[in-house]
Amino acid sequence: MELTYKHTLAASYTGYVTQAIVNNLIPLLFVTFSDRFGINLTQISLLIVMNFGVQIIVDVLAAAFVDKIGFKKLAVAAHICAALGLLGLSFLPFVFKSPIVGIIISVVLSAVGGGLCEVVISPVVESLPLKNKAANMSILHSFYCWGQMCVVLLSTLFFAVFGMDSWNILPMLWAVIPALNAVLFAAVPVYALCQPEQKMKFITLITSPVFLVFFLLMFCAGASELSMSQWASYFAEQGLHVTKSTGDLLGPCAFAFMMGLARVFFAKIEKRYSLRPLLILSAFICIASYLTASLSPWPVLALLGCAVCGMSVGMMWPGVISLAAQKYKSGGGSMFAVLAIGGDIGCTFGPWLVGMMSDGAGSLQTGLLFAVIFPMTMLVGCLKLKK
Repeated sequence: MELTYKHTLAASYTGYVTQAIVNNLIPLLFVTFSDRFGINLTQISLLIVMNFGVQIIVDVLAAAFVDKIGFKKLAVAAHICAALGLLGLSFLPFVFKSPIVGIIISVVLSAVGGGLCEVVISPVVESLPLKNKAANMSILHSFYCWGQMCVVLLSTLFFAVFGMDSWNILPMLWAVIPALNAVLFAAVPVYALCQPEQKMKFITLITSPVFLVFFLLMFCAGASELSMSQWASYFAEQGLHVTKSTGDLLGPCAFAFMMGLARVFFAKIEKRYSLRPLLILSAFICIASYLTASLSPWPVLALLGCAVCGMSVGMMWPGVISLAAQKYKSGGGSMFAVLAIGGDIGCTFGPWLVGMMSDGAGSLQTGLLFAVIFPMTMLVGCLKLKK
């Protein structure tokens, strides 16, 4: 059977599921790591920083070499690294005297895969002969949300059936997806974004004042999303005193569902509304959701704020990417890599700030309150963009 761009699109969708596994499986194990290995909140924050910090390093390197190496090779390498990192999580914590060392090694490996996925998959889809690029970009990013939901739901089911003592088997099962998708990406056709002679000079791109605003918006999008999603499970369990299963379902799972729903909805209305007003509306709703989650004295309302936050950040990341792609049509793969750098810096700094502020105040809700600065900055940045 001849493989076409439709198979490339399917591989890209699965690539975002892979990234969802990399970013969301470990947070479900935070309480387990704390109980079994004595890992504190600061060390848990370190795991988040290591994950996205490595992804930033990968983004920086890829910005210089992505157009030279090619999307296909990097996509295959991304999924191999993700699979190896997940496999390592199953046994490396038991190999080293200090379990945190084995966990960090696993996080680094999988983060390399996640970083490469972020760099290459969006431009791969942007290069395909598809109509309504912005709508397709939003659908692509919705698969991150559906992947996050699957990680939460299936992992919760696994824990319910086999118990928390079997937690180390779970990463091995999830590693099957990136392993198989590496094979698929090696076979599907992958296209170039633009001809080499048409590509904008890198220095011209990164010194453009408007592009720097896009970079700031990506930072805010990543920070607004991950500050809530990375701590949602812990927030529900420890801050709201609900069971792990309930916390996972009503915290990160509801967050992912609302985020995916928002991205699918945006794909439907993309032709009728411009991106900038929708991003401004998203920032407003995000501010309200953070204030609700952090200040509400009622657990149900706080969890509702967490879920609404997922809806509000849904179109931030793909919306900013699509807006930048419209503005810089000859930016090439390096443009997507630089935007990914901004997003991943936000993904790193946001959850770290929440963790550090929470440790100091003794309350995760206090840390989440500090994170409201990210959607506020997003709002100001969107207002600065020309209509």
